Amino acid sequence: MDKRAVNRRNFLELALAGAPVVASSPLATPLRTQAAMPKNIRLSCNLYSFNEPLTSGKMTLEQVLVFCSELGFDAVDPTGYYFPNYPALPDDSFVYQIKRKAFRLGLDISGTGVRNDFTVPDPGRRKAEIELVRKWVGFAARFGAPVLRIFSGTAKELKPGHQRDEVINWVVDAIGECADYAGRQGVMLVLQNHADFIQTAEDVLTILQRVKSDWLAVNLDIGSFKIGDPYAQIARVAPHAVTWQLKENLFVEGREVETDLTKIVQIVLQSGYKGYLPIETLGKGDPRVKVPVFYEKVKKALMGAG
Repeated sequence: MDKRAVNRRNFLELALAGAPVVASSPLATPLRTQAAMPKNIRLSCNLYSFNEPLTSGKMTLEQVLVFCSELGFDAVDPTGYYFPNYPALPDDSFVYQIKRKAFRLGLDISGTGVRNDFTVPDPGRRKAEIELVRKWVGFAARFGAPVLRIFSGTAKELKPGHQRDEVINWVVDAIGECADYAGRQGVMLVLQNHADFIQTAEDVLTILQRVKSDWLAVNLDIGSFKIGDPYAQIARVAPHAVTWQLKENLFVEGREVETDLTKIVQIVLQSGYKGYLPIETLGKGDPRVKVPVFYEKVKKALMGAG
């Protein structure tokens, strides 16, 4: 019998028996275990990374989805303002078209978000902001987004005649009402720290503790703690995060510096987090160049920790 046929038959017999097959060549080396991603951690792309081409019309939402799928992302997070007619809701036909496109590309929808402001003094305007969030909670449910990102508000400085405790009450009451509604729709409401009314970990935790809803958690934006040690604040909030925004840079003692992704990954894993880690690139430059570079850096950091 031909020697090659014997070798092939032996290979098949070993494979069918479930035995490990090792090449017989003298040049063969033992198989190495490749680094792997940590269990239950997946990468998503926050589509603000593509803000310029999306808002200028250089890329469509569908084209961005194709790009993210081909790069290797597991999911995408498109904010509401990338849909037609925002802040009005888009037609369901368009929503389902994008949902179908993502599904056919193998992408999950890890989240979506709105712009809102619960720090405005006028009660009528705050009521309108609550209605905006409720409306987009319904959108998230139809779109298949498990979380809807919201903000506390834009007020870094208080209006004359108002105290911070008073404004916190406005924010807590508004978020509490929205969280109750989100729970009835099966959507998590996630509060994003955004260096606005919320500036520190203590600010985030105060609102969470006062609202006390199982349907409210945190979207942890690592680039928006600009007071104190950002890594310490990130670690403090991390146990309450159900989604993230990993950014290329963060602020240390008021200076923008490159993110230590090894530290961030350690915080993520030590917090016991499971789920999507959306990345977001900012600043000048073509996202079709910037996003792949940052994606590989994050992936490398995760695989090094896995």
